[in-house]
Amino acid sequence: MAEDAALDPPREILTDPHRSIVFPNHLRRLRRAAGFAKLLGLAQRVPEIPYIRLSKIERGEVVARPDEIVRIAAALDTAPEAVLLDIDDPGFDIGAWASEQHIRGGEHEDDAFAIALAAAIRHRRSRDPALTIARLEHDFGIAPVVLSRLENAHKSLDRWNPFVVTALLRLFGVESIEALRGSVEALRRTGALDERIAVLSGPAPRIERTRSKVAELRTQLAKRAQAAAEPPAVAEPGRLPVYGSPLPDGLLALVPTGRSVEAPGRAGPRCYALRICRPTLGAGLPASATLVVDPDRFPAAGGLAVVRESGGVRLLAVSLDEHGTMLGRSLNPAQEIALDAIDPAAIAGVVAAYFD
Repeated sequence: MAEDAALDPPREILTDPHRSIVFPNHLRRLRRAAGFAKLLGLAQRVPEIPYIRLSKIERGEVVARPDEIVRIAAALDTAPEAVLLDIDDPGFDIGAWASEQHIRGGEHEDDAFAIALAAAIRHRRSRDPALTIARLEHDFGIAPVVLSRLENAHKSLDRWNPFVVTALLRLFGVESIEALRGSVEALRRTGALDERIAVLSGPAPRIERTRSKVAELRTQLAKRAQAAAEPPAVAEPGRLPVYGSPLPDGLLALVPTGRSVEAPGRAGPRCYALRICRPTLGAGLPASATLVVDPDRFPAAGGLAVVRESGGVRLLAVSLDEHGTMLGRSLNPAQEIALDAIDPAAIAGVVAAYFD
């Protein structure tokens, strides 16, 4: 059996031409809309962010920090959330986005070797417990951030600087790039890298990494906004404060926006306004819509409900099934929730809507 396994061909490497794009965003579009034809103009407005890093952020090569997003948004006179892009939006196309950024996809062979090399580094470290992150930095000069990018095949070998390439040659005990390629390929042919190649191959790792990072950014930005906001102790007579900041999975954070809307005549004493931020119920209710929510009014079939969950609130369209069970549905993400099974105190009815 062992001999048969050794004769099996090595696992195929599925490449991803957009592997280097970890943070697609709206920065380029917003920059141009704000009148900055060149990135240099924006860079002069945010001197705290080095030009090279700002360029990498715009091209999606690095994930921006929350403070950087806030500074960039302020310079563009927009909300920090506007910079972020939802990769799960049905209209998003990573290929089209990359083309707008003038980013060429990687060559198949180069990308395939980057994946094999990443798998080989992981394999090498798993076989030698002494190869800790600290030792790799001390003995080979491979900084933790560089190691992470190498082990995730962030870019092809030809795009690494000579210092990193030399460190890799030392790590594998070879004297040339050709020898390094040969060493990695020989290891791959044994099948020793198959499991790790399976984890690294294709676009799935990139997509999941991006989804996780953007979700984390949204949460951090929402917390910053909540900490910085000072909601009025007493609302203006006849007006309602507007809340709403998008969170992952279609949720909304009740973060004050600093805006207010006119209270409709039937607004109860606990009413508030909610900006929906994303068309989670479809095109009929655009992202710019603002709803008036009454926690003291239970929704009816044919109306809208706002359901309080642990991470925020969720907007749902209300209907009844053939058994009379009240259901709440959303389109993006696709959800169906039995409202009858939820504590009524966590459900609020929508009594009015404003469209900008």
